[in-house]
Amino acid sequence: MDKRTLLDRTGAQGEERLLLSRVLDKMENAQRRQEPESTCFLSPKEQRDAQALLNAAGHPRYTALGGYSDAERRVLLFLPDWMEEEFLEPGDYLSALRCQWFKEDSLTHRDLLGALMGMGVRRDTVGDILVREDGADLLVLPSVAGFLRDSFDSAGRVRLKVSEIQLTEIQAPQLRRKELHDTVAALRLDSVLAVGFSISRSKASQLIAAGRCAVNWEDTSKSDLQLREGDVISCRGLGKCRLTQVGGLSRKGRINITVERYL
Repeated sequence: MDKRTLLDRTGAQGEERLLLSRVLDKMENAQRRQEPESTCFLSPKEQRDAQALLNAAGHPRYTALGGYSDAERRVLLFLPDWMEEEFLEPGDYLSALRCQWFKEDSLTHRDLLGALMGMGVRRDTVGDILVREDGADLLVLPSVAGFLRDSFDSAGRVRLKVSEIQLTEIQAPQLRRKELHDTVAALRLDSVLAVGFSISRSKASQLIAAGRCAVNWEDTSKSDLQLREGDVISCRGLGKCRLTQVGGLSRKGRINITVERYL
């Protein structure tokens, strides 16, 4: 199946089609040149779309690298026939930077990302930003690592000290989660969202209608969207939760569910 036909089957348009076209280019280059080829960082949704496309393209050999086990943003690395995955050196395709600031200062993920974008750094050259109280670790493409190491010296009014570290030195903050148990009449988005963020179903419907919610990183405005076990729900201003378990029916015929909220 040729490239255009593959892209047409995805239904992707605009920037999304361009991104998938670049993924296919990387795949073809790895096969033709017999050299490893890597993409820029992809969001979870972009990874899912790319995976569907690559499955249709015949399941080429590739792996996803994010720098640490729970990474959300990852690059896809296409492997030539001679390369075995177990012999990969992730540090050849990813770099890690450590940003430190004074204890009296405070920065958030948004602060750091905003500062990077203000420097003209493209979002797809930056992976996960792992923020702690006194600093943060950044995953970046090697092509921008040197520039950021030498030039990323402030975020707003907060002064930064930036150094390059090994991927094995990355300090990922421990995720805090809260498990919530409840029953719903149906596995509708508004019902599960209400459980996940401890809000009323009417408030959940308003947030969905306002375009503030996404399921599995896909924006949606459908309150009656049917969910499945494992689906991830994000809502701007509230955070993210996951429908971790769909159980049996209660005595009143409602569905028992467990939702995990990320704190």
